[in-house]
Amino acid sequence: MQRVGFEMKIHPEMVEEYKQRHDDIWPEMSAALVRTGWRNYTIFFKEDGTLFGYVECEDSFEVSLDGMSREEVNQKWQDDMSPFFQLPKGAHPDKNMIQWREVFHAD
Repeated sequence: MQRVGFEMKIHPEMVEEYKQRHDDIWPEMSAALVRTGWRNYTIFFKEDGTLFGYVECEDSFEVSLDGMSREEVNQKWQDDMSPFFQLPKGAHPDKNMIQWREVFHAD
């Protein structure tokens, strides 16, 4: 199991809709996350549009990302969510995560 912290940026004025989309996440998207090893996945928001995500991956983050890249529902979700993010034109959010390095953990 790998613990992962990552950062992304959304347009701050879109946070309420972003939150609503996640409150109403598609059941097939939730199932794909579970199927590809995403556990204890949480996203935090800062007022400047910074998102911090935390996830525990069964194998590794790379394996879980690769698994999601092969899920048809993920392609649809990324296309649907792309307008929320501050990204280079044509980029998908899941390809622009800034991964943080773990320096401490306590159970």
